[in-house]
Amino acid sequence: MAGLLDGHIAAVTGGGSGIGQGICQAYAREGARVIVLDVNLDGANETVGLVTAAGGTASAMKLDVTDRAACKAVAADVAKSGKISILVNNAGINRRNPMTGDPTAVAKDWDDILGINLDGVFNVTHAFLDQLRATRGRIVNIGSIQSFVHATWPNSAAYTTSKHGVLGFTRALAAELGKDGVRVNAIGPGLIETRINAEARARNPDMVAAIMRHTPLNRTGKPEDIAGPAVFLASDMSAYVTGCIVMADGGFRTV
Repeated sequence: MAGLLDGHIAAVTGGGSGIGQGICQAYAREGARVIVLDVNLDGANETVGLVTAAGGTASAMKLDVTDRAACKAVAADVAKSGKISILVNNAGINRRNPMTGDPTAVAKDWDDILGINLDGVFNVTHAFLDQLRATRGRIVNIGSIQSFVHATWPNSAAYTTSKHGVLGFTRALAAELGKDGVRVNAIGPGLIETRINAEARARNPDMVAAIMRHTPLNRTGKPEDIAGPAVFLASDMSAYVTGCIVMADGGFRTV
C-alpha cells in the first residue's frame, strides 16, 4: 500500500545513518517530504542522496540535539517551508562502561549519553511542539529493549537509564497531548546491524551470541525492520494508537 504518508513533512533526528537513514528512506517511499537532521551533515546529505535517487523528496540540516537553542532555530527554519506533522527522535549513542570503572570516564559517559538520548529527545520535541500541535501530528521515539531489561548488559547504566526515560517521556507526553490530537509512541529495537555498531559486533561475538540465544527469530535486525513500525506509527493506520512501545526485537523479550 503506497502513499501512506502523502502530504506529510517528517523530521528525523540521527537520519544520517543506520536506523534513522532507513526510516527516512521508508518515509519518502510512502510520500512524505523528509527533513534529515544529523550532527554529521555529510551523513545527512548521504541520506538525501539515497532518497532523491529513489524519487523521493528530502533535505538535510545539521543539528546537535543537545543544543537547545539550535533545536529551536532549526524548527523555526523548517517552519518557513511548512510545518512538520511527523517527528522521529532517533539520535542516540551508547557506550558500555561499568559504574565501578574510571570515575572521570563514567561521569562523562553519563553526561554524554543522557544529554543526547534523553535531553535531546526533550529539546527537539519541545522545539517542534507548536508545529506538531497545529498539524495534529505524530511523534515516534526510538527506545530499546533496554527500556525494559538490563541484566544482559550490566555495564551500561547510563544507556539503560536513558532508554527507560524515553519510554516514560513517551507515555507522559501521549497522556498530555492526546487532547490536541497528537499521538506519541515509541519503538523498541533489538540488536540492529548498522555501520555504527559493526566494530562492536565484530569485537564481541559472545555478546551477539548471547543476544541470539534470547531471540526466537534467531537473527539480528536490519534498519528496515525498524522502518516498517515507524511507518505504521506515523500513518493513519495507527490512528487509535498512542502511548505505546512497539517492540521490534525478534522476540527477545519473550524468552
